[in-house]
Amino acid sequence: MISKMYKNIFWLTLFFLAACSLKNGNDKHRNIEQHVNEQTTVKFDTLYHNFGNINQGEQVVYSFKYMNIGTSDLVIKDVYSTCGCTVANYTKKALSPNESGYVEIVFDSSGRRGVQYKNIIVEMNTIQGNHTLSIRANVIKK
Repeated sequence: MISKMYKNIFWLTLFFLAACSLKNGNDKHRNIEQHVNEQTTVKFDTLYHNFGNINQGEQVVYSFKYMNIGTSDLVIKDVYSTCGCTVANYTKKALSPNESGYVEIVFDSSGRRGVQYKNIIVEMNTIQGNHTLSIRANVIKK
């Protein structure tokens, strides 16, 4: 009987500790999740950039600028490319209305040649959701 009572106390304590740790973890992310669930509007200066002719092996960089033109905070959820040759750095903090941010694209032309088109997907808490940025470069072999 006593053994069963201790077992029940053990499981209740374990459940209580798990519930408390989940609550603390949720509090840390609540602020960013609040922004992600709200929708706003964004305006990019441009959605396309042409690097022109570049030498094979060269790394080139372009920064796409954008502004939160909505009424809620703007948050980038994720930025990704379908090619490992293209890497993105971007504004990580939530932007208030009328604040600006950037998505910087680094294109590595190593092992590439000819005309290259690359798309970068930016997931935001906007009405549209995903925004596609595009770059082009003509890679010339040295």
